[in-house]
Amino acid sequence: MIWSWFKRNVLYFAWGTSFAALAGSMYFSEVKHFLPCTLCWYQRILMYPMVLIIAVAIVKKDQKVADYVLPLTALGGLVALYQFFLTQGWVSDTLARCSLSGISCTTKYVEWLGFINIPFMSLASFVFIAFCMLIYIKENKGR
Repeated sequence: MIWSWFKRNVLYFAWGTSFAALAGSMYFSEVKHFLPCTLCWYQRILMYPMVLIIAVAIVKKDQKVADYVLPLTALGGLVALYQFFLTQGWVSDTLARCSLSGISCTTKYVEWLGFINIPFMSLASFVFIAFCMLIYIKENKGR
């Protein structure tokens, strides 16, 4: 019952997640005054358009919304995953020396439960939106 309700409303969940990610990033930068690094900007560039794209798809009942959203989630997820690995110290920052352009991409403004930081939240958002799009494709196959 809950699963069928989720599937019927999957675009709303994707939109809500993208909107929450936008609002959260704006809160961190504009209210808490956390400076976004280069990788954070790349993630914002990939996340912010999804708020509008998914909203328009809901209104217009666009069956092809996943074609537009999945590439954004894949790229954004990869950037977020890389930055999460950087913040955990699992990879070296030799590939992207963000600190040369301003704030370091390894700066941890937030760390809950020892691993939940801003890149992790971004990654979770991209993965959940991709999951929603895959469910949407499966549910609309053949229509």
